[in-house]
Amino acid sequence: MDALSIFALAILLILLIAIVALWIALAIAPGRIARERNHSKAQAVAVCGYWGAITLGVLMPLAFIWAYTESNPARAGRPEEQIQ
Repeated sequence: MDALSIFALAILLILLIAIVALWIALAIAPGRIARERNHSKAQAVAVCGYWGAITLGVLMPLAFIWAYTESNPARAGRPEEQIQ
């Protein structure tokens, strides 16, 4: 192997690691967003995000939409102690 082949292999490995890291970040993002917005079903949104990553993105749009929607508008974006 010459130097150029080793350099190309290193670049490919770096790209592979970056793609895996991005995929993991996308799997974690819906749950994090739901927790930040005090979603009533934040844990379920997080699980949907993980399953979205496992199913290669099939459930990922659903997880992101679910993280930004709330069935109870009184809870949306407000901590528990502010809800009356």
